[in-house]
Amino acid sequence: MRPFFSKAIAMALFVLIPAFASATALDQLKSFSTNARSAKGEFSQGQVKGGDKARITNLASGTFIFSRPGKFIWTYKKPYEQVLQADGTNLYIYDKDLNQVTVKKLGNALGSSPAAILFGSNDLEKSFRLRNAGSHGGYEWVEAIPKTKDTPFEKINIGMKNGMPEAMELYDSLGQLSLIKFTKFTKNPPVSASTFKFVTPKGADVFRN
Repeated sequence: MRPFFSKAIAMALFVLIPAFASATALDQLKSFSTNARSAKGEFSQGQVKGGDKARITNLASGTFIFSRPGKFIWTYKKPYEQVLQADGTNLYIYDKDLNQVTVKKLGNALGSSPAAILFGSNDLEKSFRLRNAGSHGGYEWVEAIPKTKDTPFEKINIGMKNGMPEAMELYDSLGQLSLIKFTKFTKNPPVSASTFKFVTPKGADVFRN
């Protein structure tokens, strides 16, 4: 191959490198919040116990899908089956073992919660104080401090990689740390409005709060 073409190809590849390759974690998060209208994937979560010899307990895993703002289905598959589903107006919590549905007004519930970072509006700085928080564990981190006090979380760290949120560290008011990791994250898949319409399972007891 002649040198001219080698250089041309090299330049083309350089141009195609995503902007997030050199962007800060905060820039990546803001870009995701602005451009990710919907997403789906899988998650695993657990509580981090111990110091130098930390271990993960209370393991759980499942799937998620969302469409901004305020529409999502967060499905726990292990170790128990539970569904948290929001249609933009109401939040439905379905416990399969109890065959029970709890319905709550979504209202401002997302406000300063971890869910707001993924499922809420794209104005994160309205609810959080944000700053870059360095790198560890293979991620670039953003620290998000809730601006309101009506949340059980004192701090939420979001681990960014290649422009996507792949991990969250949730620090609650009791000093506990929970870790969530996301895999098979697909941004902007086609999602119909009917996807988030909750259908009450047959025979389920329904409670409204």
